[in-house]
Amino acid sequence: MALRCIMAKRRRAKSNQGRSFLLKALLLVLAIAFISVFLLVILVQNGVFGKLPSKEELAALRSEEATLILSREGAVIGKVFAKDRTNVRYEDIPAHVVDALVSTEDKRFFEHQGVDAFSYVRVFFRTLLGGDRSAGGGSTISQQLIKNLYGRERYGPLTIPVNKIKEALVAQRLEQVYSKEDVVALYLNSVPFGENIYGIEAASERFFSKGVKKLKVEEAAVLIGMLKANTSYNPRLHPEAAKGRRDQVLALMAGNGKLTAGQRDSLQALPLRIRYAGLDALDAYGYFDARVETEARRILLEVGRKKGRTWDVEKDGLRIHTTLDTALQQAALRATAKQLATMQPKLDRELRGRHARKAWEKAMGKRANAAWKRNERAVRSVFTWDDAPPDSITFRDSLWHYHSMLQAAFLMMDPLTGKVRAYSGGNDFRSLPFDQTESHRPIASTIKPVIYAAAVRKGLDPCTYLNNEQKTYPEYKGWSPQNFDKDTIGGQVAMWYALAHSMNIPTVDLYFRTGADSIREVFQALGLPTGGVDNPALALGAADISLKEIVRAYAAFANGGLVRDPQLIEKITDAQGKVIWQGKPAAARRALDETVTTTITALLRRAVDQGTGAAMRSRFGVRAELAGKTGTSQDYSDAWFVAYTPELVAGAWVGARDPEVHFHSALGTGSQLALPIIGGALAEVERSSVLRSRYIKPFPADSSIAMDCAPRRSADPLERLIEGIFGRKATKADTGRKKQKEGFFRRLFPGKGR
Repeated sequence: MALRCIMAKRRRAKSNQGRSFLLKALLLVLAIAFISVFLLVILVQNGVFGKLPSKEELAALRSEEATLILSREGAVIGKVFAKDRTNVRYEDIPAHVVDALVSTEDKRFFEHQGVDAFSYVRVFFRTLLGGDRSAGGGSTISQQLIKNLYGRERYGPLTIPVNKIKEALVAQRLEQVYSKEDVVALYLNSVPFGENIYGIEAASERFFSKGVKKLKVEEAAVLIGMLKANTSYNPRLHPEAAKGRRDQVLALMAGNGKLTAGQRDSLQALPLRIRYAGLDALDAYGYFDARVETEARRILLEVGRKKGRTWDVEKDGLRIHTTLDTALQQAALRATAKQLATMQPKLDRELRGRHARKAWEKAMGKRANAAWKRNERAVRSVFTWDDAPPDSITFRDSLWHYHSMLQAAFLMMDPLTGKVRAYSGGNDFRSLPFDQTESHRPIASTIKPVIYAAAVRKGLDPCTYLNNEQKTYPEYKGWSPQNFDKDTIGGQVAMWYALAHSMNIPTVDLYFRTGADSIREVFQALGLPTGGVDNPALALGAADISLKEIVRAYAAFANGGLVRDPQLIEKITDAQGKVIWQGKPAAARRALDETVTTTITALLRRAVDQGTGAAMRSRFGVRAELAGKTGTSQDYSDAWFVAYTPELVAGAWVGARDPEVHFHSALGTGSQLALPIIGGALAEVERSSVLRSRYIKPFPADSSIAMDCAPRRSADPLERLIEGIFGRKATKADTGRKKQKEGFFRRLFPGKGR
C-alpha cells in the first residue's frame, strides 16, 4: 500500500515537471514569437520590405474610376475603363449599406484606430487554436482597403506576416489622414465584386440596374455578402448561395442592433431578386461609344498639349457628354430589330433555293485553314435577333451564320447643328464590330437628288421635261440603261416626276444636260467623293459612298444649303463636373444656294407623298411633312433610304457583309428593306409628344416652286422643236441667255454632251 502511494507521488511529480516544462517551453515560444514579430514590425516600419505610403501619399489617394459616356439627357450609355468603377460620395451611400458593411466586416470599425486588437485575439483563439474558420481573418475595413489599393507582394515564407504588418501600419496611418466616413467611401469605391467591376456603384448598376442610392436593405445585403467571395456568392451564377449569404448578412445586422428581429425575419423570407445588366446593357450604343471614345482621346490629346497636362480616359473618371438621344436611338433599334427579324428568314429561304451555301463552301474550301477542315462542333454563342441561347453548331455553321446575315446601319442627326441623335453601325458591336456607317457601298438612286441639285443649280426646274426613250451609248461600251420598272412608254417626263419615281433614263438625260463638271462641283461642295463623276452611270448610283457622307449631304438640303460635319460630343468634364473641353457645332460651309435646296426638298417631298417613299404614309402612317429618297443597288446588294424634316435627317442602309449575299426579288429594294427602319422609328417619334416636338416641324412655305405641269408628255419632234425655239414660261431658275441657249441645244440633241 505504501509502495503504491510512493509510486503515485512520483508520477504526479513527474507530471507536474512535464507540465512545468511545457509551460516554460510555451512561454519561451511565445516570447520568441513576440520578439520576432516586434523585430519584424521594426523592419517593416523602416522600409526593409519596401517603402510604406506616407501621409502625403495617402492624402492624395483616390481610386481609379471608369469614364462614363452620357447621352444628351445624362443617362449612362457607355463606359471606358481599365477596371469598371464609378465612385460615389459617402453622403450618397444609404445608411443600411454602411450598417451591412460594418456588421459583416468590422463591428468595432467606429471604435478602433485602424487596427482592432480584439479581433486578433479572437482570431488567435477561435481560428488558430479552435479551428473555427467563421471567426474571420481579423483585418479591419481600413486594412482591407489598403490591401485592395496596394495589393500584396511576395516575401517567401514571410509573405503573410509581412503583408499583414504592412496593412496594419498603413491602416493606422490612413485613419490619421481620413475620417471614418472617408475610409468607408474609399473602401466601397475600390472593393472588387467580380466580373471586372469595382466599387458598390458599378456593382449596384450591374446586379440591380440602379444606383447605390436606391438600393434596398436586402439588396445591399446581397452586395456586401459578395465581399467574402465575389464569385461563389455571385447572385446571377449562384443564386442559392447568394441568398444564403444575404440572409447571413441580415442576421449579422440584427446581431449588431441595426435590424430588429422582425425586420430580419421578414427580409430573410424574401426571394432573391436581381435585375442583371451586364455588358450587353450598353450594346445598344456600342458603335456610337467606340466612335465617341476615339474622338474623346483625340480631343484630350489636343487639350493636354495646350494645357500641359494629361488625362487617362480609362482611369480618371471623366464624363463625356454626347449628343445622342436615347429615346430616338431605342426607337430606331426597335424598328431595325423588327425589320431584320422579319426579312432574314425570307432571305434564308431564297439562299436555300439558290443553293448559295454550297457555292460558298466550295469557294471557301479553296483557301481553307485548319479550323475549316476540322469543322469542330461546339457550343457557340452567335448573335440572333431573338437572343437565342448558345447552341451546339459546327465551325462552318457559325461562319455561314454571319456571312448570310443581313446587317443594318442608321444615322440620324440634327441638320441645323450637325449633332448626332441616333447612331448604329451594325447589328451587334461585340460580334460584328465593323462600323457600316463608314463603309463605302454602291449608293444607288439615293445619289439622284445630288444630280438633280446640280441641274437646278445650272438652271433646270421641276417642270423641265427629260427624255424617257431608251438609248444606247456606244461611247460608253454600248451602255443602255433602263428604268427600274421597265417603263417603256417613252416620251418625256417632268423632272419632278422623274425624281419622285426614281426613273433611270430621264436621270441619265439630266446627267448629260447638266454636265460632269457641274456635278463634280456640287459633289465637292457637299463633301462627297468625286471618283466616278465622269461616268454617266453615276446618275444611277454607280459610286461608292458611305452612310455618313450621304446623310451629311441630305442635311444640307434640310439646312438651306449649309453643310456641317457631324458632332458627337457636347463637352468633357472631370468626375466633379469641372469642364475640361466644351464642344460646339462644326463650322457651317455654304454648299448650295437656298433656292436650290428648297427646290430639291419640294421634289423629295413628292417622292415621299407620291413616289418610291410612299410607304412612309401607307404602311407606317407617318403624317409629318417629310422629304426622302430610296436607293437600290445592282442586284439588290444594297438598300438605302434617307429622309428628313427641318429638324432631323435620318438615313439607313441594309445589306450583307458580302455583296454576293442578297435578295433576287423586290424584297431587296430600298423601299422594302431600308425604308421600314426609318418608317418604324419616325412612326414612334410621332406617337411621342416629347420626340414629336423635338423633331417634327413643317417645312417653310414656298409658293415659288412650280410643279403643276403634267408628269408626262409626247415626244413629238415638232413640239419639242417649237418649245426649244420659243421657250416655255420662264421661272426664276430660267434666267440668263446662256442657260436658255444650252436648254435649246440639249432639247434638240438629247443625250449629247459629257
